[in-house]
Amino acid sequence: MDALTALTEWFTVPMQFGFVQRALLISVVAGVACAVLSCWMTLVGWSLMGDAVSHAVLPGVVLSYMVGLPFAVGALVFGAGSVALIGAVNRTSRVKEDAVIGVVFTAMFALGLVLISRVPSQTDLGHILFGNVLGVSDTAIWQVLVLAGVVLAVVWYKHRDLTLYAFDPVHAHAMGINPRLLETLLLGLLSVTVVVALQAVGIILVVAMVIIPGATAYLLTDRFERMLVISAVMAAAAAVVGVFASFHLNVSTGGLIVLTQASVFTLAYLASPRHGVLWRGRTVRRIRARAATG
Repeated sequence: MDALTALTEWFTVPMQFGFVQRALLISVVAGVACAVLSCWMTLVGWSLMGDAVSHAVLPGVVLSYMVGLPFAVGALVFGAGSVALIGAVNRTSRVKEDAVIGVVFTAMFALGLVLISRVPSQTDLGHILFGNVLGVSDTAIWQVLVLAGVVLAVVWYKHRDLTLYAFDPVHAHAMGINPRLLETLLLGLLSVTVVVALQAVGIILVVAMVIIPGATAYLLTDRFERMLVISAVMAAAAAVVGVFASFHLNVSTGGLIVLTQASVFTLAYLASPRHGVLWRGRTVRRIRARAATG
């Protein structure tokens, strides 16, 4: 009974504080939005693109702070702009896409750091790079809710076309679906999702939230519908654990959320019944034993 009481207090005591309630709301919403999109990022192979967009929005965030605009405005502009720039350079040069992505996102990130050095307050640096989930304003919460709602609504409406594009873009084109249009839509959703997650974990860690849930679910199932559910549930659970544990341990909330996701991925990598390393090793040993005795 004492253990049950301690566990109950572990959850109820933090919820007495308003900043924990806001942090929990924004972390779960951002985590679910990122998790759903990460399934397509995993299938299409756009993990590096997620990294690029998350870093490329930094100049837009800093400029928004400098002129007094909501940082989501600048982040969206620079996120979409960086995606367009990557596509333009890739189509008009011999440089491969991964190299173009590396050039664009490092250049944008460097520009953001230069702009940050011109901002008098160093507090903004921590908020932008590492998130500020425990100090989010009501306006920021509404921004996250609206943007996440837009992402999830568009994904729900176009999920069949996006899934077909992810598995077989040639077949999608043969059915009259424009792959270039879907690619643009997916990249636009990625930019919006990055802006959503910035509030929770900051630019440095946002790429993890766009990659880890989908990669984890990919290890646990071969059906895409289940992959979406597993990814979203895992991300929401990691957000809950990260928020409450960070309160008790007095550590970075965003960092602990990502570490929780990474821990779940590690368990899936090792112990997944279908794809886990431990299960594969056991299967190989059984085959060898049968061959030796047969």
